[in-house]
Amino acid sequence: MLTRVPHRWPVGRFWRSVTRPRQQVVPAGCTNFSQREGPGTGADTSLFVPLTVKPDNDPRDIGAELSGSLNRNKVLSVLNMFYKQKQIQKLAATNGLDARLFHKAFISFRKWVMESKTLSADFHVVLNDICLQAGHVDDIFPYFMQHAKQIFPMLDCMEDLRKVSDLRHPANWYQEARKIHRKIIFHSGPTNSGKTYHAIQHFLKARSAVYCGPLKLLAHEIFERSNNNGIVCDLVTGEERCFGHPEGHVSPHIACTIEMCNVNQPCEVAVIDEIQMIRDWARGWAWTRALLGVCAEEVHVCGEAAAINLVTELMITTGEEVEVLKYDRLSPIKVLNEPVETLDRLRPGDCIVCFNKNDIYAISRQIESKGMECAVIYGSLPPGAKLSQAKKFNDPEDPCKILVATDAIGMGLNLSIRRMIFNSITKPFVNEKGEKEVDYISTSQALQIAGRAGRFSSAFNHGEVTTMYRPDLLHLKEILSKPVEEIEVAGLHPTAEQIEIFAYHLPQSTLSNLMDIFVNLAQVDGRFFVCNVDDFKFLAEMIQHIPLNLRVRYVFCTAPINRKQPFLCTSFLKFARQYSRNEPLTFSWLCRLVSWPVSSPHNIRDLAHLEAVHDVCDLYLWFSYRFPDMFIDPEPVRIIQKRLDEIVQEGVKRITRLIHATDTSAGLQIRGTMEMDQLQGRKAMEEQLATKKTYPHSKKSSSWDRPESDTTILQTVPSSLTEQLMAKGLLTPAMLKQLQKEWTGLKETSGGDLAPYTDHKVAANPHTKNWSNNETEKNAGKGTQWDSNEWERVTDEGRDLPNADEEGNGETKPINDAEVEDEWRKEDAECTYSQPTGPIREPSV
Repeated sequence: MLTRVPHRWPVGRFWRSVTRPRQQVVPAGCTNFSQREGPGTGADTSLFVPLTVKPDNDPRDIGAELSGSLNRNKVLSVLNMFYKQKQIQKLAATNGLDARLFHKAFISFRKWVMESKTLSADFHVVLNDICLQAGHVDDIFPYFMQHAKQIFPMLDCMEDLRKVSDLRHPANWYQEARKIHRKIIFHSGPTNSGKTYHAIQHFLKARSAVYCGPLKLLAHEIFERSNNNGIVCDLVTGEERCFGHPEGHVSPHIACTIEMCNVNQPCEVAVIDEIQMIRDWARGWAWTRALLGVCAEEVHVCGEAAAINLVTELMITTGEEVEVLKYDRLSPIKVLNEPVETLDRLRPGDCIVCFNKNDIYAISRQIESKGMECAVIYGSLPPGAKLSQAKKFNDPEDPCKILVATDAIGMGLNLSIRRMIFNSITKPFVNEKGEKEVDYISTSQALQIAGRAGRFSSAFNHGEVTTMYRPDLLHLKEILSKPVEEIEVAGLHPTAEQIEIFAYHLPQSTLSNLMDIFVNLAQVDGRFFVCNVDDFKFLAEMIQHIPLNLRVRYVFCTAPINRKQPFLCTSFLKFARQYSRNEPLTFSWLCRLVSWPVSSPHNIRDLAHLEAVHDVCDLYLWFSYRFPDMFIDPEPVRIIQKRLDEIVQEGVKRITRLIHATDTSAGLQIRGTMEMDQLQGRKAMEEQLATKKTYPHSKKSSSWDRPESDTTILQTVPSSLTEQLMAKGLLTPAMLKQLQKEWTGLKETSGGDLAPYTDHKVAANPHTKNWSNNETEKNAGKGTQWDSNEWERVTDEGRDLPNADEEGNGETKPINDAEVEDEWRKEDAECTYSQPTGPIREPSV
């Protein structure tokens, strides 16, 4: 049923919405959300890394000729006194130096003064006057600020940086769209309500149009549907360009992924699908960009009703009205009162939804062990393999009647599902701190997945939803009964131009550091948030050591990469290194990289590797459209990628045999480990047998380095895990008995206290550089005219110097030599490479 609702704000409400202050809303999972609304609010100054200023070593000491030599002990006392002045700290704060920056600047300033052989004549005279009590310590401040601006160049351009990072009015970024008065039509409804169908009808009838979807599969579907209806249409994705015209002419109709939307190309109609993803913490910026910037006379927006108010408010900023069309679901869907509980009760048309591939492997093997065939779909499968499995499941003549899939089926695939079965209703996600947690799926996610059952025009005229296990059923009903939360914020992302301006003002900063500073300084109002940039920073840090210009480096860092795949990340690094050498990345070079030709998979590990190789080919094609002069062989790569897709399809068809081969090899490995234990002792067995190890660390140890002296032992295995291992043949009763015997013996040996085995201190890293006091004095003495005894007196006097703590809260603490050395060498300590966590995105430039 279609309901037409004119959605316009009354004048009074419009005025209140503009004038009243909005409450800031922080969306879950957004680690980079900015809560600042004014340029006066301070930034996180810990992100600013001080530059190094070399001491002055001019042999001509004009200052000494004018006023005599300086007493170094008195100079240090004067500097200490300067630091203690509260009015100096306040004056520095008005010049952009908070407590943290003031502390860092003073450490650098003192080091520079004490290590310089000569000082400028005027500064030398000022210091001499203060030492002779003929001047005031405050006279040092201009020279201190001059030094502070040398090591922190952003102090002179902070207002410019804040202006560039002002994201409060993104509608003003798209002047071509602002030149026309667009008509916005919101098609609102649940899944299987026909909202996208009605929007596509306008797309097909228009003289020129663009469709923007979240997935390549959706864009490809519209591309094929349009051409099949006689409407010539082109396909544009990050990795692919397909022309509908046989001679390769550009068509007036384009189907593209949302990131590839050209906001500078005028058209009559634009369709923006799945608008609720505007709140996505990784890709939401692409929907915001398309909604505010697409240059179309008529914009059709499709999605959940939860986004209506946000879209309407955003259109207020552009002066455009929103017309809302509401749709009801075309076929009914029912939540059953009974769970499935056992695979013996599966029926044709059932789909089991899992949230990880391991569950898919286990369930698909159990299904086929019962004499039933099943199709398998998960996110990392190549598009061809997904379509092949979907076709197999939908074919009424095919004996495959069961589907096992992840939530990847929520979008992009037309499936003939009668009953949707949730194997679990919890899903891992990354929280706002970048940590992985497990929580119940949201109402929006549950409705999106459940709505795939009983779709209109499928073989079933109604849909059913249930769970595999009884405890989950009550929770699922509760989740589905809740209203979908209103979408209150839209994502934004820094552009290459904005980062280039930052790099101009901060030339010594890395790209990762520039992104951190931008996000920290970014000003947004309550309708927007800055999308997570962890993936961007991860890639930026990976290629930081490779010489690339800033624009090329930025494009490389926007590549769609799953950083959980080591082979893909390694290939990305090799791409960047080859590019930096100005050596073309040829087809033969890529074949050597991926070891082409490849063989058919023999187990799950081989299948996963082939999927990664397919992603490497995708990455090559993605770069070929951005750097065609370096990635010069896209067509041969496309050919081998198609062949690779076919090999993966064949592997998925016999996935249960691959799983069996993987389990068998694992069982053989464990049996061999038991024999090794009899020959080499218990520790060798534990290192090979343990499927999940925990290596204790001290606070200073690296999270990925395990010391050689580690004595971590195999932890007690829960009975359920024991039963699973024995059921799979990975653990035999004899092996279990041996483990229990050794565990008991270990407890008797330690007197029942296992702490020495599980909570010992990690040995210090022998490669860690240790700056001793002697080395400090030796290094500090270089480049000065002071002898070691004089330096010792100088440093002793500085031990009681009060200092702002590292958090910049104004508290004081004594400074010692080691602390000063740590400050001087902070850049060395900050070179530790870290890997942020988070889901991937597919941005474009």
